[in-house]
Amino acid sequence: MEKTARRGTRFSVFIVDDHPLVRQGLAMLIDMQGDLRTAGEASDFQQALEGIASAKPDLAIVDLSLKGTDGLELTKALRKRHPRLAVLVISMYDEAIYAERALKAGARGYIMKREANEELLNAIRRVLAGKVYLSENFSSLLLEKIVGRDTGAKTLLIENLTDREMEVLRLVGMGRKNQEMAALLGLSHKTIQVYKEKIKRKLNLKNSSELAHYAINWLKQ
Repeated sequence: MEKTARRGTRFSVFIVDDHPLVRQGLAMLIDMQGDLRTAGEASDFQQALEGIASAKPDLAIVDLSLKGTDGLELTKALRKRHPRLAVLVISMYDEAIYAERALKAGARGYIMKREANEELLNAIRRVLAGKVYLSENFSSLLLEKIVGRDTGAKTLLIENLTDREMEVLRLVGMGRKNQEMAALLGLSHKTIQVYKEKIKRKLNLKNSSELAHYAINWLKQ
């Protein structure tokens, strides 16, 4: 649904990112715009839920990689609690893997952190206008997928993972131990191990060493 600001007012944007410098940079960029303003900031899932409920922004910019519960789970929670809230997911991770997941979670757009400020502002305004934002490259990739063209066996294999399995794979690639992952995700050590076994099976990996190697290389892409 398209949002319209009253004359003389600016659209409010809430920023969710676990890096203070990133939040500061985004806030400065947003507040320099005549039609946008920062409504608040948060560094994790719970802070975001509380802050957004209080600030009632027009748009939430959500980083995919948050400590503990990730941006996809936050996006799902926001869609349930604030169905009229526009969400733009921002991330350093490959859009070919995560953009479609973000849209399914309830986001109205996905943009890579490497994009220029002008493109980020374009994404923000497009989402606020009630449209979906995707890069030209991913839009083409999505169309190829729809018409049935092969986009690569490696991508297809990883697409079989659930959002939670993707989260565990990311943490494995970051070198996190089972105990750390369990604490971050609020799960038991045994549950983490179950997820890792499922990931190995879906990706045709023989052991934990192959899983770690795959996860590290995947994060580097």
